[in-house]
Amino acid sequence: MEVKLWNDKREREMYENFAELFAIIKATEKLERAYVRDVISPAEYETECQKLINQFKTLSTSLKDTVPSIERFHDTYKMDCPAALNRLVVSGVPATIEHRNARAMSATTSAAIVAECVQNFITAMDSLKLNMVAVDQVHPLLSDLSASLNKLSILPHDFEGKTKMREWIARLSKMGAADELTEQQARQLHFDLESSYNSFMAALPTAGT
Repeated sequence: MEVKLWNDKREREMYENFAELFAIIKATEKLERAYVRDVISPAEYETECQKLINQFKTLSTSLKDTVPSIERFHDTYKMDCPAALNRLVVSGVPATIEHRNARAMSATTSAAIVAECVQNFITAMDSLKLNMVAVDQVHPLLSDLSASLNKLSILPHDFEGKTKMREWIARLSKMGAADELTEQQARQLHFDLESSYNSFMAALPTAGT
């Protein structure tokens, strides 16, 4: 006895779309695994993955009434395709593009932090030149500089600038807010800032290669 899976043309079309969605998810899972195992080149992976993502977006949009949740569809048919779900539903872009975007974002973030460090170095040195030597004037500037240096992951923990700023901040913390640096202390701090700034600028090309 022949069992009919659908009663009319509309129902038949729905099941055909289900089958297409099932096939896209399965194909994406196989593609993700092939990429991870280095069976396929990044260029081939990206082309095929983008094609599957575009097909998935088109199909899932047309099926939004009958398949409101792709995750539920995945679980209902016991598909076991976690990588495909991540790529199609969560990420929405091929892994190659995702990694490029992450690297670009990281580079942009680093550039912004470098600029922040430079600005904090210059502000601290200029303030000393303007004879702003009270503890409550110097301490915030060195704290800002220290914080920005610590945010820059390309600098080692024992980088000269980090060490010297920690030492100066510890020294200032033991003084009163209204206390002022002596001429000798201000001169030494300026020297340490200048020396640290030069080391910082010298470290950048090395760190970036």
